[in-house]
Parts: sequence; C-alpha cells; structure tokens
Amino acid sequence: MFHIVLHFLAPALLVGIFFRKNWKYAYFVMIATMLVDIDHLAANPIYSPGRCSIGFHPLHQLWLIVFYFVLCFIPKTRFIGVGLSLHMALDAIDCQVTSGVWVN
Repeated sequence: MFHIVLHFLAPALLVGIFFRKNWKYAYFVMIATMLVDIDHLAANPIYSPGRCSIGFHPLHQLWLIVFYFVLCFIPKTRFIGVGLSLHMALDAIDCQVTSGVWVN
C-alpha cells in the first residue's frame, strides 16, 4: 500500500521542487504515466506481492527504462520521461524491499 502512495507523493514532491511554474500540467502528466502498469494485466496472476515488476512486465524492461530516462532530456517529453523514470525507480526500490533484488 505504501508503494502505491509513493507513486502519488513522489511526483508531487518533484513537481513542487522543480516544476512549480507548470505544476498542474506536470503533475497530471506524471500521474498519467502510471498507465505504464497496464502491462500487469498480461501477467498471470495479475498481482503477485513477491514478484518484481522490473524485467518481468513488458513495459518494465531495462532497455525501455533507458529510453524513459532519455525522454527526460527532451523538453517536449520531459514530464513523461521524469514520470516514467520515477515510476521505474519506485518499482525497483519496491523490488529491493520486498524481494531483495533490483531486477527480476
């Protein structure tokens, strides 16, 4: 549950610190990037508390995480890149905390 709360609080913190001028738009886009979790629907079971998302789900692959990070440096995709990169970082931390691994 705390992990899910972090997906809302961490973007708010980043927006409050770095993107105050466009905070509403930036926060909306970063929250919208949680749609990346739609790939969990392809798993069986959909939710498994001990499973690490990173490296398991299609949109949580390492090569895509590199792409998400690159999006942070392109002005038109910056909020998307930050949102996706933050999401993956939080998922990796969750993997470490729950399973003791960073990547599946």
